[in-house]
Amino acid sequence: MMTEQFRNKPLNLLKWQKKGIVFYLVSAGAAWLLIGPIGLSFLNLPVMPISIVGAAIGIFASFRANQAYDRWWEGRKLWGRLINTSRHWSVQVLRYLHEDDREVAEALVLRQTSYVHTLRCLLRKEDPFKDRDFLRHLRDEDRPLQGSTNLTHALLDSQMIALTALADAGRLDERRLESMDRTLMDLLNIQGGCERIKGTPLPRGYGFIVELLIQIFAVMLPFSLVHDLGIMAIPLSALVCLAFSLISEAGRVLEDPFSHFYNGLPLHALSIKIERNLCERMGSEELPPAVQPSPLGVLM
Repeated sequence: MMTEQFRNKPLNLLKWQKKGIVFYLVSAGAAWLLIGPIGLSFLNLPVMPISIVGAAIGIFASFRANQAYDRWWEGRKLWGRLINTSRHWSVQVLRYLHEDDREVAEALVLRQTSYVHTLRCLLRKEDPFKDRDFLRHLRDEDRPLQGSTNLTHALLDSQMIALTALADAGRLDERRLESMDRTLMDLLNIQGGCERIKGTPLPRGYGFIVELLIQIFAVMLPFSLVHDLGIMAIPLSALVCLAFSLISEAGRVLEDPFSHFYNGLPLHALSIKIERNLCERMGSEELPPAVQPSPLGVLM
């Protein structure tokens, strides 16, 4: 089955870029027709300036792809911190609080799982209150938060309210409260980093300029190749332009690491992983099943 998938990947790639490929082939075919059969040899262009333009496009497209990958990788690092911070939170809660406050401790840990699922939903522009993973551990006292402008922030505020109540009652000393406060602050910093990536796309001028230059290059390139390559200039020109287009597309699909596109980060799998870890620390035996990759090997 995997062999069949790999065999179909080039075909899927061509389908994905079919409009661009058709444009490149038509442009190259027109150049070959004008210079070859029709004989308009004055349309021949020198190779050197076209090569310089191609090098400039390659640098520009690669810069966009690199910037997009940096955003993708930063998103992954933020969710890696979220995993570690959530684990640390569960250890703090379960070890800092007394056995008499076990119910409060479990509420604090389960609210953290709700927080993680909420962040996932908001980054993917989904309604958390329609997400079964979020609803699984949602407590009744947190349901009124549905109308909050920032549900994740509201959940962390509920965590702090519970901690300060314990401290005021003398069941949580100041040093432990301060340590747990720093953990909540780290969660806010992680959330802010994710919101910054989601809410600040790359300047649209990058994508527009790259696409425009590739189209102009696709029209000009065959006029510098037909004289030496003849009809073979058509596929070769299309191949070069397709390479530039794919570099640009790599940047486009990586720009938003929290999307549902198959190159997006596996937020659902990471959220379930956190939930499984935290519930296991509480001694729960009813853990949600780990998310498995799709038949195409995509983990969401």
